[in-house]
Amino acid sequence: MMRKLAPTGIAAAEIDGMTIHSFLGEQHNSRKPHTIKAGDSKLEKAWRLVEYLIIDEMSMVGLTLLAKLNRIISAAKHVDPQIPFGGVNVIIFGDYLQYRPVYDVPLHTDFSLSSRKKSSKLLTEKEIQQRVARSLILQINCVVKLTQQMRTEDLQCLQLLERLRQ
Repeated sequence: MMRKLAPTGIAAAEIDGMTIHSFLGEQHNSRKPHTIKAGDSKLEKAWRLVEYLIIDEMSMVGLTLLAKLNRIISAAKHVDPQIPFGGVNVIIFGDYLQYRPVYDVPLHTDFSLSSRKKSSKLLTEKEIQQRVARSLILQINCVVKLTQQMRTEDLQCLQLLERLRQ
């Protein structure tokens, strides 16, 4: 079985999926963290047969959200938390050069540069989770880079898009 998730409602509708937040059972603007209880049958049932997870619009998914998704899937599937995404195969689509995540750090954040500045400061739980998520990203073992632009055939628009990317 396959689940399709995206960070926004429009992106989720385009892939006939759901938003990541709604699938995690979070309310919009909610500051309460989602807790996982043993025997959460709704969550367990939702993930029991899932073998593949597709995440679209990766540029808008932040490390905090990815870490939360990883934790919840692992708990729902009752597997060792050291196994990325509870053993579910994750396929991520998107373009890092599009919209950034809101109130989160991008998946491509390099902590090795910032850690030198704050070496004497203890990390917060959120910062630890972001680093866990970054390590998940670094474990990706297959990347397919699409190079042919399919958005427009208008030559002027295409040239403008190419200049914007540079």
